[in-house]
Amino acid sequence: MSTSSKQLRVRETSPLRRTLTDVRHGLLGLHKALIVAEQLTFERIYGRIDSTGQLLQLVMNDPWFTWLHPLSNLVVRIDELLDDGRSLTVDDVAVLLAEVRGLIRPSELGDGFERSYYEALQRAPEVVMAHCEMKKLLSLPAV
Repeated sequence: MSTSSKQLRVRETSPLRRTLTDVRHGLLGLHKALIVAEQLTFERIYGRIDSTGQLLQLVMNDPWFTWLHPLSNLVVRIDELLDDGRSLTVDDVAVLLAEVRGLIRPSELGDGFERSYYEALQRAPEVVMAHCEMKKLLSLPAV
């Protein structure tokens, strides 16, 4: 086995990379639960969304779903860091985990993401379950 293959395998299995990958998967689960919750509410008001493509367009472009963009952007940043090819540092992971913790802090009195997140937690059990899963992931040590 060549040295570069060994380095690649080490990079793929490093505790920091596993932590970031696990958090990414948790965020994707939370993101999906939030989209489903928002879709149900949207459809009660505006009518049925006919296709996955239409839902995707709404999530990307409709003001109703705009509050989800910070979560989407955080997943993209994690993907970029994981795909970067360089070794992750404790600081890289710590910064992203702090951002995740800060983002998924619901607030009844807040605005933007934190307020909309609070409201989604009040009406959708699946969002509560995904939130709890994220809290568990964020409480685990990174290394």
